Amino acid sequence: MSIRVVVADDQAIARQGLRMILESEPDIEVVGEAVDGLDALGQVERRQPDVVLIDIRMPRMDGLEATRRLRDVAGVEVIVITTFDLDEYVFEALRSGAAGFLVKDSAPELIIDAVRAVARGDALIAPEVTRRLLDQFVSAVPARSGDPALASLSPRERDVLLGIAAGRTNAEIAAHLQLEESTVKSHVGRMLSKLELSSRVQAVIYAYETGLIAPGRPTR
Repeated sequence: MSIRVVVADDQAIARQGLRMILESEPDIEVVGEAVDGLDALGQVERRQPDVVLIDIRMPRMDGLEATRRLRDVAGVEVIVITTFDLDEYVFEALRSGAAGFLVKDSAPELIIDAVRAVARGDALIAPEVTRRLLDQFVSAVPARSGDPALASLSPRERDVLLGIAAGRTNAEIAAHLQLEESTVKSHVGRMLSKLELSSRVQAVIYAYETGLIAPGRPTR
């Protein structure tokens, strides 16, 4: 089955470019285009996509608010796409439930890989970019001095959280921990449930905020 995508951007040329890139692949179908966040919500309701690729800065309703509202829509994942100019909204978008993000000058192959990865609930997109952004923004976020919920994690679930925070895919975590990929996927689901997180991106932010890892400090 094709991955159904809605593209939301207030610039027609950006929407058309993304459509051309995505529809060059036989397993991806762009089922709708939206000119702003409000339009994106309507497109999701009508088209029932698997993934929404959304810009941040748009009229009427921006990508941030749309991402918050889409967070609770079952079966829909959001990828934020923005410029890499230290956009102060990126970190908040991730906290709001975006499954990943891209920069607008990303290679077509990365955009395609991002949609596929998010559709299958897998890793952060462009982990090196993710880490750079988090390193810059997390220092401005008030840190929690630990969290009692961490104690509810099993040792393996904690290891998986550290792997996610390092930007590893399920397959890479499995290889690192010498586990089956299906086992890692189960650990990820239980870890997110115990910590009341909605996405892998939120797990990365949680790891920073609770001091489990720190900007610039390598994970195991």
